[in-house]
Amino acid sequence: MKLAVILLTFLLVSPYCYTAEKGELMSDSTLEKKFTNKLVGENSPYLLSHAHNPVNWYPWGDEALKKAKDEDKPIFLSIGYSACHWCHVMERESFENEQIAAILNKYFISIKVDREQRPDLDQIYMTFTQAMTGHGGWPMSVFLTPDLKPFYAGTYFPPTSQYGRVGFEQLIIEIGEAYKEDKENIVASADNIFSQINDRLKVSEENSGELSEEYISNAANALMGTFDHQFGGFGHAPKFPHATELALFLCMYNKTDTKLYLESTEKALNAMADGGIYDQIGGGFARYSTDERWLVPHFEKMLYDNGLLVQTYADAYQITKNDYYKEIIHGTLDFILTELTDESGGFYSALDADSEGEEGKFYVWDKSEIDKILGDDASLFCDLFNVSEKGNFEGKNILHKTEISHKLYDTFTDVEKNKIKSSIKKLYDARAKRIRPLTDDKILTSWNGMALS
Repeated sequence: MKLAVILLTFLLVSPYCYTAEKGELMSDSTLEKKFTNKLVGENSPYLLSHAHNPVNWYPWGDEALKKAKDEDKPIFLSIGYSACHWCHVMERESFENEQIAAILNKYFISIKVDREQRPDLDQIYMTFTQAMTGHGGWPMSVFLTPDLKPFYAGTYFPPTSQYGRVGFEQLIIEIGEAYKEDKENIVASADNIFSQINDRLKVSEENSGELSEEYISNAANALMGTFDHQFGGFGHAPKFPHATELALFLCMYNKTDTKLYLESTEKALNAMADGGIYDQIGGGFARYSTDERWLVPHFEKMLYDNGLLVQTYADAYQITKNDYYKEIIHGTLDFILTELTDESGGFYSALDADSEGEEGKFYVWDKSEIDKILGDDASLFCDLFNVSEKGNFEGKNILHKTEISHKLYDTFTDVEKNKIKSSIKKLYDARAKRIRPLTDDKILTSWNGMALS
């Protein structure tokens, strides 16, 4: 009964938990000396960052799964990735907490998974999480029977109950006790849920084969129905780039000459290039914008987003010959080559959102700092990138452009334009002296293929 009450509370009040790497994932260096778990032998930066938690983490594998069956304990499965801000938060708040760790160790076999290494597991259990809660995100927190059938799920949980939201500590106590006292009902419900998920994951042979032109056209029309014609992009906050959907619009424009497809794509590409989701100093795109205007990003940068966006901006340039798109393409490729390229030639997976324990700290600016670095050229730069004393993000400035910025830039002399280029270089060099976000240096075949293409 208690478990049912917690589930109902979570469904009613839990917000969408968004995700969403050179920096410090270990926020307490003393933990590294005090605890070591089964993740210490892994090669994923995300898993290694949890190797010295007091939680008895296991990687996904035979050892953990056998232990769950032998001891008849439910499994707590936590799935995330290195660039995920809320994954770091939950680690600091709960997985580094010895009291919470002791409860997990008592009731559960705890397994950590890097979703970028195991997208198959992520898909299965994300399907369950979305079906159960109506949304998904990372960190993903799933409770399984020893037979790997899920019976409860969520995303980020605060450590203690607050503001009408169940805390992680209370949750794991209630689930642990419920499994001990009422295991048969939990297993029965898990069997029923698991069969439903299997049905959702099955591919019907009747729907296989080539896509018809009508099917593609209907899909494009449905996407257009969700397009934000005021700010560009699809839907409302949070906004993701949706590069492949925009690429479809360009294909539809080429095929049908329907200008709405091209105009909508340009609206989105211009808004993203102007916004804070694009790094105006170092190039490259963050994973998504937390607002509908593309101003405040969730600051992690992923290889796959940037690989896809380069292709879409290049497709748009082929049609429009807009030099602004060429500038964004070069800036993004320079970012990949400078920030995400291994000396062996492979591409790393991501840069974290956090540095020094704060999201976005590496990327935001005080006006006084810009004034000091740029001197007499600061005013010109601040006007173009909308920098103010007040700031636009927790008292700091996320650099971005507006339509007024472009009109202003068109009035600049060649000397003033060169001053802007010089200012960007000076700020880039100054930013390079800050503590960098962590780099997730996994080299994934699929993402590298995407970037290479």
